[in-house]
Amino acid sequence: MGKWIIDPDHSVAAFSVRHLTIADVRGQFNRISGTVSFDPADPAGLSLEALIDAAGIYTGIAKRDEHLRSPDFLDVAQYPAITFRSTGFEALGDGKGRLVGELTIHGVTRPVLLDVAIAGPVQCPEEIGGETTMGISAGITLNREDFGMIWNIPMPGGPGAVGLEVTIRLDLEADLEE
Repeated sequence: MGKWIIDPDHSVAAFSVRHLTIADVRGQFNRISGTVSFDPADPAGLSLEALIDAAGIYTGIAKRDEHLRSPDFLDVAQYPAITFRSTGFEALGDGKGRLVGELTIHGVTRPVLLDVAIAGPVQCPEEIGGETTMGISAGITLNREDFGMIWNIPMPGGPGAVGLEVTIRLDLEADLEE
């Protein structure tokens, strides 16, 4: 089983959430670290540990980013990291599978199931490092209130100004540790 190190320069956790019941707002976290255990000959043994710096949230609007860092949402002063630690993997073939694990956001840990696609590994050209690299894409939709983020403003005919469902997508590149 190889140990792979998540490349923070080529990895992102993106999210989207409904705003005012009419449009999706998107954002991302750019500071991700962690490890992957993976053997291309035995994908069923895949495991993943990822740590996301919650203060690294970016939506392109500074005022909104500050509100998302506040106690109303992520409360990054008290909960500086979002973490995922896998507990199992079901390989479905063709580089696809389901990764079971524990997701911690805002100090709340819940079991989750991520749909996963594995790409690679590939050998990078020497001009850009020469390392052996693999990719993992994973996605989930969750209810933010399940993680203690309950702030909202009531909307006529809707759940609130900020939707409850958040769609999260991880796109990770990881380099084989030599």
